[in-house]
Amino acid sequence: MQTQSSPRKRLLISILLIAGLIAMLKLTYWYHLEQGFSRALPLANRQLEEVINFIDGALIRYESIPHVLSTNPLLAKALKLSNDSNEIKHINRYFEEIQHVTEASDIYLLNQSGDAVAASNWQKPYSFIGQNYAFRPYYTEAMAGRLGSYYAVGTSSDTRGFYFSYPIQEKGEVLGVIVVKVDIADIEEQLTGLAKSGQYELAISGDDQVIFVASMDSWRLKSLVPLDENSRQAIYQSRRYANRIITALTVKPPYSPFEHSVTAPIYQIPTDDGKAQYIDSRSEMTKAGWNVHVMTPVKPLYSALPPLLMLSACLYLLAALGLLFSLERRKNMQRMQLAQQLLEHRVQERTQELQDANDKLQETQDELVQAAKLTVIGSLSASINHEINQPLAALRSYAQNTQILLSRNMQDKAQENLTTIISLADRLADIVSQFKSFTRKNKGQDKLTDIRATVEDALTIVTPEIEKQHVELQIQIPDTPLRFFGDKVRLQQVLVNLISNAITAMQQSVERRLNITISAGDQLCIEIRDSGPGVNESQMEKIFEPYFTTSQRQGLGLGLSISRRIVESMNGSITVANAASGGAEFKILLPLCPAEEHA
Repeated sequence: MQTQSSPRKRLLISILLIAGLIAMLKLTYWYHLEQGFSRALPLANRQLEEVINFIDGALIRYESIPHVLSTNPLLAKALKLSNDSNEIKHINRYFEEIQHVTEASDIYLLNQSGDAVAASNWQKPYSFIGQNYAFRPYYTEAMAGRLGSYYAVGTSSDTRGFYFSYPIQEKGEVLGVIVVKVDIADIEEQLTGLAKSGQYELAISGDDQVIFVASMDSWRLKSLVPLDENSRQAIYQSRRYANRIITALTVKPPYSPFEHSVTAPIYQIPTDDGKAQYIDSRSEMTKAGWNVHVMTPVKPLYSALPPLLMLSACLYLLAALGLLFSLERRKNMQRMQLAQQLLEHRVQERTQELQDANDKLQETQDELVQAAKLTVIGSLSASINHEINQPLAALRSYAQNTQILLSRNMQDKAQENLTTIISLADRLADIVSQFKSFTRKNKGQDKLTDIRATVEDALTIVTPEIEKQHVELQIQIPDTPLRFFGDKVRLQQVLVNLISNAITAMQQSVERRLNITISAGDQLCIEIRDSGPGVNESQMEKIFEPYFTTSQRQGLGLGLSISRRIVESMNGSITVANAASGGAEFKILLPLCPAEEHA
């Protein structure tokens, strides 16, 4: 029964996994495109507004030029004397100069019949002079007394342009029309650069749905909608595109010029390299009668789908495998618990004979623990003995000195010695207290401490020994107060230990000199240098290890080990080296409190 249900169960799990994977991929696909389109539309609208503002700014420069030129009485005079070649020649040069100044494509003058009587291109092969433009809407609007504007391909120059026109009137009578042509190619080049930097394509179409400005060459002078024979004839007869044959782009789905929706439509349009899908964001420039299209490519969204779907599938499979592993692990744990219970039951039956041996083993373990405790206590006792021995020696020296002073009736100096003895006794109590705090893992009573006072207190302990051994002491401490954050008594222990070691090391030296230098940079530096034999290179790495000592007569080898532990507890460091002039040099570095904390 179990063997039959297992394949069915595995098949059901496989079906659920595949169904979940398909659902996950569909959800990822939908979410990515939905988010992509929602981010693309606001951006496209901003780009569309930017394009329209640019076009308005480019055309508005030329819109007022015909009106300004129409106020020149020379134009009205030239229209009246159109047969006077000298007068027309003068106007031609005037137009040529204005054309250079305004950077317009062409400027020309039409009479009442629509014939060009003067033009800025009068010396060029495609001169407008003599051509009739009465069929152009801008001529009709100007003759009606209004500002005219129109887009078309020039019949003479065969270049695309936007035309502004204005009537030339005298005593209410329209004598002719002044026309300014703007070269669309220059504007198109700037718009193309704008589109490339924004990673979109641009198309501008007129009311006949023919694209006359485009960032892609294959779209230029192509219709967005299919053209029937009547439409072709109407476009040809209007001569708006000169003699060019207008064909339609294959847009899928068919382009709808009158459809406006909240979400921009997506069209598949032929490109220079093939076909591509674009989101069509468009807006109408009412004044010019243009439709501006910002075509956002969809390809980047779909290009990002394969790795995103792969990542989504991997995450899903990892989660599914994790869930299956968790379920399988739970079953294995249940089986292991059953096996463990069975094993425990069997073990309990055989443990009675091992109970006596186990009791003896337990007793042996207790004895080992007790021995380890005694070792620790012995180590601490040795440390206390080492650290107290020197202050006790100082106490003895001061006490003997006091007896001599009392016998000589030198009460004042004896009183000073007794005060020092009391201070040393208190300091001994502090040292014992510090070792007691070590056993409790106490870091001591850290506070702001003056290094000068700390050094002076440490020298108080070792001064008798310095004098006894005839050691020359040189101390260099800055006048500026230097403070560190730490325990004064514990640092005194370190200094006393290092000074005592230096005195011992110089016992066999002819010249006995001890230098103590305090300096401050980024850190507080304490240097203790003696004139002894120095430290062997082989002993440098072991000198701070517990129970390591170079003295064969005295010392347990704990002083430097404890000193390093004290300095490191204050976030400092201690090092040893051989001085260039001979002797050992110990250097202690401690964090220096900033000046503002000294107050």
